[in-house]
Amino acid sequence: MAEIRERFVPTNGINLHVLEAGPQDGPMILFLHGFPDCCYAWDKQLAYFADQGYFVVAPDQRGYNLSDKPEGIEAYKLDELSADAIGLIDFYQRGKVFLAGHDLGGLVSWWTCAHYPQRFHKMVIMNCPHPGIMKVNLVGNVKQMKKSWYVYFFQIADAPEKMVSKNNFAWPVNVLGKTSRPGTFTAEELERYREAFAQPGACQGMINWYRAFVPMVLENETALKIPVPTLIFWGKNDSALVAEQAELSADYCENGQVVYFDDATHWVQHEEYKRINPAIKEFFSG
Repeated sequence: MAEIRERFVPTNGINLHVLEAGPQDGPMILFLHGFPDCCYAWDKQLAYFADQGYFVVAPDQRGYNLSDKPEGIEAYKLDELSADAIGLIDFYQRGKVFLAGHDLGGLVSWWTCAHYPQRFHKMVIMNCPHPGIMKVNLVGNVKQMKKSWYVYFFQIADAPEKMVSKNNFAWPVNVLGKTSRPGTFTAEELERYREAFAQPGACQGMINWYRAFVPMVLENETALKIPVPTLIFWGKNDSALVAEQAELSADYCENGQVVYFDDATHWVQHEEYKRINPAIKEFFSG
């Protein structure tokens, strides 16, 4: 099995903690995690793709775990997060790479591929709607609005940080452990996440993503066409997102397709890796 290496990479004026593996001259896959995940989101993918000859890179995105946590909501706007991703690609001296994003990492992936399509061969999205669909559903889909209660709660000051950090970060640990299929996360893995949440500044950094993206999505043009070939994986038992958003998101893609997993939850890459990994490999090599 491939060795997973750790390093810190300068990008867009900050330093990101990065996991990497595989041959440095192999085609590069950039993996972007969501909330409340971190680089551990890709534990089931990194060694697999490294062993297939890919050079894989999975950062803790800004505000998370061991990466820098700049102050202020403005620092977490999608344009900054996209610039982080492009900076990583530039650091590794790649012209074009493959991209995979889950949850809010998927949102960054959508945004980045829309604005920098020339930097990507293909993209995989896992349980994250296109920003145009997200915009419509955040204000006009009652079912989705109920699921997104925490998104609105995170817009206020201070109280979200108190809730997230209460009882040794019980809430985000439960988000992982209780909204996934039984056995998806071991007790040891959940403790590792708890340590990530407890990093200085991480709690506020993670929540600032929501404070930054919600007004940006609602107030700006989000009907962004995606020229990069895109494969969307969607676990239908998602406690946070309604599944109808998947097909609607694919409509924004010049070449998009959707694969559903009926028994998977929001944490589809953790739960269905034995099916997802070969499917990604086939898509990227096709």
